Amino acid sequence: MHILELKAYRKKLAIKRPYTIARNTFFDAEVVFLEVKLANGMVGFGSSATDVDVVGESAEDTINNLTSEIVQSLVGHDIREFNKIIQDIRLQFPKHPGTQAAIDLALHDAFGQWLGISVLDFYGRRHQKMLTSVTIGIKNVVDTLAEAQEYYDSGFKVLKVKTGIDPEEDAERIIKLREKYHDYFRIRVDANTGYDAAKLQLFLDQTAGQEVELVEQPFPPGMESDLMQFPEPVRRLLAADESLKNAKSALALAKDMPYGIFNIKLMKCGGIAGALEIANIAKQADISLFWGCNDESMVSITGALHVAFSCAHTQYIDLDGSFDLAEDVVKDGFTLEDGYLIPNERAGLGLILL
Repeated sequence: MHILELKAYRKKLAIKRPYTIARNTFFDAEVVFLEVKLANGMVGFGSSATDVDVVGESAEDTINNLTSEIVQSLVGHDIREFNKIIQDIRLQFPKHPGTQAAIDLALHDAFGQWLGISVLDFYGRRHQKMLTSVTIGIKNVVDTLAEAQEYYDSGFKVLKVKTGIDPEEDAERIIKLREKYHDYFRIRVDANTGYDAAKLQLFLDQTAGQEVELVEQPFPPGMESDLMQFPEPVRRLLAADESLKNAKSALALAKDMPYGIFNIKLMKCGGIAGALEIANIAKQADISLFWGCNDESMVSITGALHVAFSCAHTQYIDLDGSFDLAEDVVKDGFTLEDGYLIPNERAGLGLILL
């Protein structure tokens, strides 16, 4: 079955509420979509939500790449060669993982539909459902508690709290959440590279006994050696994020083990193929998997969910990016039940066009 057409377009999607992290405040999400149409009429969906600071690629870069002669020359190729096409594209656009991800996801979706099997079942289902965290940006204690109440009322059971500006205020927010909700919520922390060694130690000291499940990347990339001063039990609870981009960086991080957890994001590693390379490295190094996202379409969130559930050493998911959007182009990639994400059973990624 050959590829008949590739169509790329970009949309600026409103988010339900602005949020702040240690580096920036966000008000909307610009997403590039790719549709791969097969000769039998089936359409595979891919998407890319890029960030120049994190991914090194803008939405304009992505749309230019997807409409280039290189990508459009994929018309006529057999969808059964999807994996070879993905590897060729990675060589053509080595510094543009967002471009890679859009093509990777669209081809996976189209191939799964043609084969009549979900992407998850193609790779092998290892999980049926998992609790996802929902994210609270950097804000004061009162607003943190108010947003947590919304998530409590909606049935979520895991919070990821953004920190990284003031470790004492960060700790106070965690303490107040525990005082109000006791052990109802699992609590994770994302410092977004906002700490140094002294600030991290202060945060850890003040939140001792508060059962913080993990802390995402406290230091900027390149400062991994500074993490080695912390004892191994602490490092086992630290998750690499900004420092983890691809298999090459995964190998370097697995060598000295400054982190016990890898946070894999499809937009950074180029899609499902790149994510599986990182996951295989982590498995050999006994590093747990944590699957994350930014504000993204349900297209890429569903793709991340499928590959996450195919890995036995997946322990955490933070795939709430599509919840923040006030609009999207697809629906029903998965269901949300009492805080659990559950993939559907349809072929490919199982998405329905709005």
